[in-house]
Amino acid sequence: MEEIFVTGGAGYIGSHTLRALKIRGYDPVCFDNLSTGFREFAGTLPLIRGDLANCSDIERAFSSHRIRAVIHFASHALVEESCRNPYKYYYDNILNCLNLLSTMNRHGVRYFVFSSSCATYGIPAQVPIAETTPLNPVNPYGATKMMIERILADFGRAHGLRFVALRYFNAAGAHPDGTIGEWHVPESHLIPRLFNVALESGSTAEVYGKDYPTADGTCLRDYIHVTDLAAAHVSALEHLFRGRDSDIFNLGTGQGHSVLEVIRQAAAATGREIPMTFKPRRPGDPPALVADPARAGAVLEWIPGHSSLSEIVESAWNWHRARSARSVPESSPV
Repeated sequence: MEEIFVTGGAGYIGSHTLRALKIRGYDPVCFDNLSTGFREFAGTLPLIRGDLANCSDIERAFSSHRIRAVIHFASHALVEESCRNPYKYYYDNILNCLNLLSTMNRHGVRYFVFSSSCATYGIPAQVPIAETTPLNPVNPYGATKMMIERILADFGRAHGLRFVALRYFNAAGAHPDGTIGEWHVPESHLIPRLFNVALESGSTAEVYGKDYPTADGTCLRDYIHVTDLAAAHVSALEHLFRGRDSDIFNLGTGQGHSVLEVIRQAAAATGREIPMTFKPRRPGDPPALVADPARAGAVLEWIPGHSSLSEIVESAWNWHRARSARSVPESSPV
């Protein structure tokens, strides 16, 4: 049976997509170097431990499996780190993707779903942001996503690659069964950081910037539940399998929430006070990023069903609380 090759499948969004693929009747194969992913997140599905920087690892995986399509998550994804260490992002994110695309081309694999980002837009002139908004990333992370989108288009013209790039906004939440969720080391994302504060006496939530041109002065973001994101990747794959053209879609809800709104929601979910400390703005953070998701709804027939802020925070808290009870994941990052 032909299989779906999922790079970074032991990570946060990748692991949820593995499950969505399996439920849909596909055979996903997880490829991950476990530098930031967890073996347990792949569950009982096949996991190949390999690195996209090593072409022989990719070749071995393609030679031992009947790969029909690739979903590509594996990349460095921290905005602040990309500003401090641009070489790491430009070298690894772009070169590793080229290694993957080259191997696909040799094996005649033509379907590719790419984990892109709203960071490609930079600081947009207006929100909500449509796919036609000019790309002007303000950090190296977003610039690598923009460059890979260009590479995909070039591979399409030269080699017949068919692709969908999904520019998603702020992934959040956890699987409803509580077995997989958001875990990063170090933790950089807002919602799990708030839960850490709620569980650790004496700690405070750091809020970066209180002078943005928003209603309460803090950043505005469009939060999308990770299970809705996973469903969108399956929809994108089936879009290609139906013979549709390569395309690019925003994935979001069209509704923004400020950092202070999220803190209030987290406090309500946990029943605990979450003290705050205001810090200077972080480099590379736009004031507001809110999607116009209309095209994904019309073309992919994708509508997020679990992305109210309350459902996102409740599911994340259930996962975080259960994970904290056992202190660490069963498989820590290598």
